[in-house]
Amino acid sequence: MIYEIRTYYTIPGKLPELNKRFADITIDLFKKHGLQVVGFWTEDVGENNKLIYMLRFNDMDHRDQAWQSFRADPNREKAFAETEKYGPLVARITNRILKPTPYSPLP
Repeated sequence: MIYEIRTYYTIPGKLPELNKRFADITIDLFKKHGLQVVGFWTEDVGENNKLIYMLRFNDMDHRDQAWQSFRADPNREKAFAETEKYGPLVARITNRILKPTPYSPLP
């Protein structure tokens, strides 16, 4: 099992719109394409322009195939374009791939 942590740094003022897109569109697309959500977070203290989430994959091949399928989905492209008709929501994205240690309570 591997985990991916992704951080989306939003355009100022766009975090509510990004959260809406994830809630209304992205979650269903993730399920459709085998992207297994562990959780989503925002910060109460610190920067208030970030959405952080974690995904779980069986291995790197699973990750690569799931992301490739997600990105190629024409419904995703159309829906995301609609949510950004007044400009982009995200300024930049960072991600990290994590592998649990043998003593981690996560699988």
